[in-house]
Amino acid sequence: MVETLRLQSGTPRRRGLARLFGANPLTPEARSWYAGAVGEMRVARALAKLGPEWHVLHSIPVGTRGADIDHVVIGPGGVFTLNTKNHAGKDIWVAGSVLMVNGQHQRYLRNSAHEAARAAKLLSAAAGRNVPVRGVVVLVAPRKVTVRRFAEGAAVVTDAQLRRWLAKQAKALEAHDADALAAVAAEPSTWGHEAPADDPSATRMSFGALHTEVMRAQGRRLAWAAGAALTLLGTAAGAWLR
Repeated sequence: MVETLRLQSGTPRRRGLARLFGANPLTPEARSWYAGAVGEMRVARALAKLGPEWHVLHSIPVGTRGADIDHVVIGPGGVFTLNTKNHAGKDIWVAGSVLMVNGQHQRYLRNSAHEAARAAKLLSAAAGRNVPVRGVVVLVAPRKVTVRRFAEGAAVVTDAQLRRWLAKQAKALEAHDADALAAVAAEPSTWGHEAPADDPSATRMSFGALHTEVMRAQGRRLAWAAGAALTLLGTAAGAWLR
């Protein structure tokens, strides 16, 4: 969200015909960041429906070089780092260590495994005991997921499957252990990072306003496209009836 808003800063507001026809208010540079933020919001909504025995932390900065973890989930099934990827309407193919999106190889499995290993090291050091962490790639709204062989290095689930998948994991933590680890994970020092200076609520409000503007523009574009299609159909029908 922060990066999307930074890239949008200084962008003049759409006026006149641009607003009427639903021109995309996002700059080209901000669009991939926006899609990623929307994907994380969708996953966050799914995680919010987990039971009280689960603890969820979002957007955790790690270290001092700009790295972060999209979501950390701690509960009966253990500790998980979630790497969210918004590939709405795209085809996913998985076989062992290979994950492809619309035929293009992506390094999500390796990166998620590395992220989980780093989280395990940091949490273990802070908790004073070994803390296993499992990496998960969460695919947001894909059109189709084909699994030829089970994914290696990290699990692969869709956002629609996520809650059920977590609930089905074998019990690994008692309630008091999960509570204690969640308290450790909530400390910025655990991740080698200071508490954020910016107000997260202000960021969410600004991004929410931008998200509303984007969705309204998309609605206008769809309405114009539907109107054009109906006009063409009417013209064709009129010509046929003559």
